[in-house]
Order: sequence, then structure tokens, then C-alpha cells
Amino acid sequence: MTYSEENYLKVIYHLSTTSGKGISTNAIANVMESKPSSVTDMVQKLADKGLVNYKKYQGVELTDKGRFTALMIVRKHRLWEVFLVEKLHFSWDEVHDVAEQLEHIKSEKLTDKLDEFLDFPTEDPHGDPIPDRNGKIAKVDKKLLSEIAVGKKVICVGVKDSSPPFLQYLDKLQIALGSGIEIISKEAFDMSLTLRLDIKDVTVSNKIAANLFVKPV
Repeated sequence: MTYSEENYLKVIYHLSTTSGKGISTNAIANVMESKPSSVTDMVQKLADKGLVNYKKYQGVELTDKGRFTALMIVRKHRLWEVFLVEKLHFSWDEVHDVAEQLEHIKSEKLTDKLDEFLDFPTEDPHGDPIPDRNGKIAKVDKKLLSEIAVGKKVICVGVKDSSPPFLQYLDKLQIALGSGIEIISKEAFDMSLTLRLDIKDVTVSNKIAANLFVKPV
């Protein structure tokens, strides 16, 4: 497979985890920043390889082969992110772009050795689960902070938005994976939240809260 085919396959997989069946070519085009016609051509190539099923007006679905292939790409990406943070001391807002390059290395042996070297991590630095070598991926019980009621105590377990600006903003707030958070109040006007962290109280917008995954204490 080409790098471009792998990237498309990974995007279709990620869209399928939130959109269900029948991913539209327009949705893929928006993520890939490509023309719908170009997406249709690529989807047809993936269909010819048995990686997706595609019918016009019904959208794109991964085949079993396609889902497994996508999961192996995701597996490599997230393992490399762990390596970059834990062993090379990259910050969590720096690793995505580098891992995007490393995920295309073809060696299964290298991936398995990397997994073993890292002591078989189950989550990447952003809290996303890492598929195992058989394509099994753990389901994480989590909710968005914006969905949590006032007075509840939770722990930060992941981010919906892994863009550098968002992660850098969380660093300024001193919110990281494992941070304890108590919801003190919620403004009816804009749904902004006042949070009690381990060391201080902060106010965050609803947009921030809608991109932060948490679980109950």
C-alpha cells in the first residue's frame, strides 16, 4: 500500500468510530483536505484491494481486512507516540506529526519489538487505546467534561482534540492525563465551567470542556 492509501484508510477508520456505517466521500474529503472526486478515485482503489465497500450515495465501509489494516496503522502511530514521549522526552503536543511519518514503516517485527520495549502500553500519550497485534482494541469508559454535572469529581483520561494549540493550552492550565478535576460551577449563559484542579481553580470554556475526556473518580 502507498502512504496515501494508508492515510485514507486510517481516516475512514477514525470517522467510522463516530459516524457509524456509510462514511460519505465529502466527510473524508473534509478531513483529507482533498476534492471529493479525488476521494472517490482513492476509495475505488481501496475497494479494488478488498479494503472497503463502496456504493454511490451509500458511503464507504471498511471490510474486515480494511479494518484490521487500519488498526495496525493506528497501532504503529500510537506506539511511536509513546516512544517519543517516554524515551525521547517529546511533549505530547509534538508527537503527532512525527508519528504520522513513522507509522508507515512496514516491519511487523519492529512494531512488535517496539511494543515489547515499551512494556506493552495500552494507551498513547493522549489517552487513546493502542490496538494489540491481533487488532483488539480496548473500549475506554469515558465521557466529555462538558457532560459532567456540577459537584462531580473526575479524572482526565484523554483528549478529543489532539492539536498542538489545544494541548499547549492544557499545559498552561496544568491539566494532563491523570489530573483530578472537580466541577465547581457551570454558567447557564455560555456553559463555561469553573474547575477545581489539584493545585488551583480555573475557568474553562465549553469548547475546552467538550474536547476533554474524563472518567469518574
